[in-house]
This record gives sequence, structure tokens and C-alpha cells, in this order.
Amino acid sequence: MARHWHPLGESRDDFLVSAPFRYEHSVETTAPAERIWEILTGEQLVDWVWAFTALKWNSPPPFGVGTARDVTLLRFFTVRERFFRWDEGRRYTFSVYEASRPGLRHAAEDWTVEPTPSGSRLTWTMAIRPTPLVTPLLWVGSPLIRLVQRHALRAVRRHVRVPPL
Repeated sequence: MARHWHPLGESRDDFLVSAPFRYEHSVETTAPAERIWEILTGEQLVDWVWAFTALKWNSPPPFGVGTARDVTLLRFFTVRERFFRWDEGRRYTFSVYEASRPGLRHAAEDWTVEPTPSGSRLTWTMAIRPTPLVTPLLWVGSPLIRLVQRHALRAVRRHVRVPPL
């Protein structure tokens, strides 16, 4: 059965700051920034984070600006993402351009990896503008979204833990 896709408006950097629903979390890890980047550009998040149930890159490597992928959350909701920033090894940013279910007008995410003296810091920013009908659901669901985001980052930290020298 063919899936019906719901288009979203393009989002850019300004939306990451001005979105009506914005979530940002960071995690420190002892893993080097190169290892975190390897995870973000692979498919391991699906194995480690319960909310991410499928991830499919729709563009061949090497990845960069214009790369597209599909990500499924909880086997229920799939989004198609297109990257508008790709700073190899450090940062990528994408806009969601289609969703498998209605309810979103705009959505974007920014993932940043920074080296630290003891490893690296991963920061995940998510920005959403829902339709008016879905807005009350996001107000109520925002604590759950924050919890999932924190859990995802903790899962990355747990799975890349590097033993001290």
C-alpha cells in the first residue's frame, strides 16, 4: 500500500530560533567527536534509541548538503529530511519536507558535535511549528518530547562510553 505524504514548508536557521516549539538538549561524553559524528551519520541510533524505529538514507555517500533520509519514530510516524547544512565532522542541520501523517507545518533539527578536553559534547536542537489542530497536543506532549530527547542523548553517551586511560 502506497503511503500518502504530507508536505511541510521549508525551514532554515531562523526557524531553529523562532519556532513556537523548540527543544534543545546536550550531553557530554568521553568519546571523541569523530566517534559521535560516525554515529550520527550511520544507522546506530535505531539500535540504541527506542523512539527511533527506522532510519533510511535516501542519498548515497558521501553525505552533504542536499542529502535526504527517512526517519521513523515509534513505528508510527515517518519524516523525510533534507540537509541544508553539513559541516563534516561537526554539525548538520535539516528541514523536514514531508511527513507520513498530517499535523506539522514546519520542522527542523540541528545536531552539533564539539570536542571537549575530556571527549565531546553533542547538542540536539529540534524546532516544530504544528498546525492549529495539533498545537494543543504539542503543549501537552512537550514534556514527553523533552524526555525522549534526553533519553536519546543519554543512550548515545551510554553506548559510546570510552573507558578512562
